[in-house]
Amino acid sequence: MASDTHIPVLLADVVAQLAPRPGGTYVDGTFGRGGHAGAVLAALGPEGRLIAIDRDPQAIAVAQALAATDPRITVIHGRFGAVAEHLAGLGLAQVDGFVLDLGVSSPQLDASERGFSFTRPGPIDMRMDPTQGPTALDLIRALPAEALATILRDYGEERLHHRIARRLKEAERAGTLTDTVALAGVIASCFSAGDLRKMHIHPATRTFQGLRIAVNGELDELAAFLEAFPALLAPGGRCAIISFHSLEDRLVKRRLRDLAWESSLPPRFAEEAGERVHAVCVPIERKARFAADDEADDNPRARSARLRTCERTTAPNLPSHR
Repeated sequence: MASDTHIPVLLADVVAQLAPRPGGTYVDGTFGRGGHAGAVLAALGPEGRLIAIDRDPQAIAVAQALAATDPRITVIHGRFGAVAEHLAGLGLAQVDGFVLDLGVSSPQLDASERGFSFTRPGPIDMRMDPTQGPTALDLIRALPAEALATILRDYGEERLHHRIARRLKEAERAGTLTDTVALAGVIASCFSAGDLRKMHIHPATRTFQGLRIAVNGELDELAAFLEAFPALLAPGGRCAIISFHSLEDRLVKRRLRDLAWESSLPPRFAEEAGERVHAVCVPIERKARFAADDEADDNPRARSARLRTCERTTAPNLPSHR
């Protein structure tokens, strides 16, 4: 199902930890080119159902082509953060599992016209849905240097955020931010020769990450999903999330930790205090699963991938007060 230009990361691990139920209903919130979705469908049998969600029109086109030949697939063009609304629109109260493969996909990186790559010249866009919202260049133009620096610090974890933000504003006013390669060049000029010699990643990596996250509201969307999914997951169902940097993984780790928490009080007293008596979700593994060395060697994108999976219990989804 996946295209030749996209290798789904941690594929065997996702299927093993998700443990799809034959005949079950599953949601792939980041369909992409269908790598994980195809593996899940293969385990579901003829009575299963897969709901493919993506905000990228190119991914939706792939999903719709597959749905035309496989009636088990339902396609939704939208954000996975709005999954509760999407499922309600289909008349579904709960499903048996969720899969998320966060961040930018290989086909998006490979398409220079999308503006995600700092090695291929293209427009400074970075929108996952290029039909909606401001581009990265719009963001650079609209924001004052201080606000831009905050984005680079908070979303890109870039230590030279102030210097880079100032240079970007200067370059934009001078009209020299002509494409993504020019953008990357301005960023690289902010580092000393000594810094560049010691760097193990491209100097523009963190700034591009920060701009992309801001343009697409990625962390807000993830937070919305993490808040919504427990109520939408049937008992025994599982949720598998692959993240690629610490900002994403921190949100996932904290949410799954909170869902696994249960009161130390006796049940009667816990209920009187409005606390959760039992865990809402339990982790499949205590720590994140990383790609094996051979997969990381074959697929560089897998090097930073980490998988966390949890299983829904029968406990009501009540808030905890700690």
